[in-house]
Amino acid sequence: MSVIGKRIAVYPGSFDPVTLGHLDIIQRASKQFDHVIVAVLNNTSKSPLFTVDERKELLAEAIKDLPNVSLDSFRDLLVRFMRSRDAHVIVRGIRSVTDFEYELQMASTNHQLDSEIETIFMMTNPKFSYLSSSIVKEIAKFNGNVKDLVPPGVEKALIEKYN
Repeated sequence: MSVIGKRIAVYPGSFDPVTLGHLDIIQRASKQFDHVIVAVLNNTSKSPLFTVDERKELLAEAIKDLPNVSLDSFRDLLVRFMRSRDAHVIVRGIRSVTDFEYELQMASTNHQLDSEIETIFMMTNPKFSYLSSSIVKEIAKFNGNVKDLVPPGVEKALIEKYN
C-alpha cells in the first residue's frame, strides 16, 4: 500500500518496441492494481532501436484507453525508482522457464535491496509465449509482417526505422 492508500505497481522494461505481449501484461495488471506505472528503462549499456522518448510515445498511444496506467522512465536502480513513486510491487511477465530463472534472480536481488518491494509474476498469454521485442525487430528488419505482433503505431514506426 502507498501512503495515500492506493496499490501502485511498476511494470519496468526496455519496451524496444512494445509488443502485444507487453500490452497483455499491462492490461491484466491494470485490473489488479489501482495504478500501474509502465517504466521505460534507459539502459545506457544497450543500443536500442528507439529512443526513450520514442518508446514512451509508442506506449502512450498503445495504453491511451487505460485510465489507471501511466508512463515514466528511469535509468537508476529500479528499487530507487519504486521508492520515488511510492510503489511496492514490480510486475514481470514470464514466458518460459528461462525467463523465470532470470526474473527470480532479479526479484531476489530487488528484495535484498528493499524488503518492502515484492515482485509479482504474470504468466504470458500462451498466444504470446514466443514473442519478444528482439524477434519483432528481426522480422521488421527483413520487411516481414509484424501486424499481429505489435500495436499499429509500432508497426508503422518499425517500417519507418528500417526503410
